[in-house]
Amino acid sequence: MTKIKEVLVVEGRDDTARLRQVLGPVDTIETHGSALDEATLALIAKAQKKRGVIVITDPDFNGEQIRHKIVAAVPGVKQAFLRRQDSVPSNRHGSLGLEHASATVIKQVLQQVWTPDSQDKMTIPAQVLVDCGLTVGPQARKLRELVGDKLHIGYGNAKQFARRLNMFQITEIQLKTAVASAKEELYER
Repeated sequence: MTKIKEVLVVEGRDDTARLRQVLGPVDTIETHGSALDEATLALIAKAQKKRGVIVITDPDFNGEQIRHKIVAAVPGVKQAFLRRQDSVPSNRHGSLGLEHASATVIKQVLQQVWTPDSQDKMTIPAQVLVDCGLTVGPQARKLRELVGDKLHIGYGNAKQFARRLNMFQITEIQLKTAVASAKEELYER
């Protein structure tokens, strides 16, 4: 993997340590939890202007809160999404986290970063999400999770998921291809 020029935004020192173990010397900004202060946001904004930023937070509620705050305050940051199943601690104690991800997963995730489009336009009609089974139905949550993994945009509830599809300019064809693949996987189980 080539050297990462951007500054990586992570939640804590364990995440920084894991990234350096896997990637070598990388620069990080640690948010120290979801109570993101103005000084940290200003530092992230400065890093974005100078070198660019990649946000890679834990795939849990707090990680999503941090990501949302950063995206709102610093437009154009790149985002990398970990899957929940790739972030589980080996000893089953503790919470989901980047520090638990394998070296292979970390490298793959950082090769599939997204830069959101700041324009708030709908690229996929809401009815398509319904027709695909992503917003209603007994398997909607699991299907959104699988499709989010396939598109590398992470998991979100129905509203968040629709916003991410539009933010990352996922086309209807890309979505339907991912849904078909996810449904095959879902129904094989």
